[in-house]
Amino acid sequence: MRLKDKVALVTGAAQGIGREIALAFAREGADIAVADVNLEKASQTAADIEALGRRSLALALDVTDYEKVEEGLNKILDKLGKVDILVNNAGITKDGLLLRMNESDWDAVIKVNLKGTFNCTKAVSKVMIKQKAGRIINIASIIGIIGNPGQANYSASKAGIIALTKTTAKELASRNINANAVAPGFIQTDMTAKLPEEVRRKMLEAIPLNRFGSATDVAGICLFLASEESSYVTGQTLVVDGGMVMI
Repeated sequence: MRLKDKVALVTGAAQGIGREIALAFAREGADIAVADVNLEKASQTAADIEALGRRSLALALDVTDYEKVEEGLNKILDKLGKVDILVNNAGITKDGLLLRMNESDWDAVIKVNLKGTFNCTKAVSKVMIKQKAGRIINIASIIGIIGNPGQANYSASKAGIIALTKTTAKELASRNINANAVAPGFIQTDMTAKLPEEVRRKMLEAIPLNRFGSATDVAGICLFLASEESSYVTGQTLVVDGGMVMI
């Protein structure tokens, strides 16, 4: 197993991409802390992980509150003993054209997506520094690379995550901690399912592989970054988009 006896904290793991990442890690031998604002769904994910024979802990976690993040981390350490892998996946959208976007929608998205990533990275990196080892995986987006009309807040937050990842990688490399970002393209999730059919059709036309991605596609890349196979990879952004954006 590629992650045998490792412990991973995955935020936003109650459903969608986060859930698939958590399950993929568990299948490869990791114990998982499932963190999400939705404790009921997080508990179901945790139960599914335990059914695979791994330990798991479900946490109701607001990543925007640093004190709550530290409290959650202490609970993880009490039950699971350590944190080898952090996946910053928690995120929201509140779309609207720039000229019509209100301040609260801007602040909410930046707070969850970018500040939440900062909060969890800051807290967990202290543990990883003491362990002299760790993997940090931040879920960004191709929208943070190319931008998108109606998503000024979301694109700014995801671009910020990419930049934060590079700085984290440089600051923590000497402590044997790797930090990388994953930038998904159009992935089939509950969030993207709400998009109008015309938007979905145009997106498909822009994808050379001529299909939308799945949460499994993203989880596979995260598994690579969490494993020893990526020991010489840090500060990078891996794009998972079927060729939609080529950089």
